Amino acid sequence: MGIAVISDTHGLLRPGVLEHLNHCDHIIHAGDIGSYEVVERLQALAPLTLVRGNVDTVGWAAEIPQTEFFQLETTMMYCLHDLAQLDLDPVAAGLKLVITGHTHQPALFEKDSVLYLNPGSIGPRRFSLPISMAKIKLQDGQLDVKFIEL
Repeated sequence: MGIAVISDTHGLLRPGVLEHLNHCDHIIHAGDIGSYEVVERLQALAPLTLVRGNVDTVGWAAEIPQTEFFQLETTMMYCLHDLAQLDLDPVAAGLKLVITGHTHQPALFEKDSVLYLNPGSIGPRRFSLPISMAKIKLQDGQLDVKFIEL
C-alpha cells in the first residue's frame, strides 16, 4: 500500500505535490489545510484521512476532527496536528505510527517501538525550512518511510 503524508498546505497544493499524490492508495493530511478546495482536490485523488490544524477555524473545518485514530491494513495509526497535544499513550493504544504536522519541519523518530512522523510542510515556505512531504510503503505491517523534498 502506498500512502502519501502531507501537512500544512495553508490553502496551497503545488503542482509538484499533485504528481506525488497521484496513484497513492491513501492520503493523510496532518492539519493546517487552509481551504476546503484542498480537501476536495485530495478526496478526488484517493481515500483521505485528515485532521484540523490551528489555522482551520472557519465553518468548513468544524466537521474535521482534531485527531484521528485509524487502521490501514493491519497497522494502527494516529494523526493530530501538534505533537505537543498528544492526548493518549501510543504504546497502550497499540499504535505503530503517530503522524503530526505544525512545525513545518520534517522529522522521523522512534520511541518505545512507535514511529513518529512529521512530513514537513508543502504550503508556503516558512523561514528556510524545506518544502517536503512523506511517502510510506506499507507492506505486511512494515512501514518504509521516505521524505520527498520539492
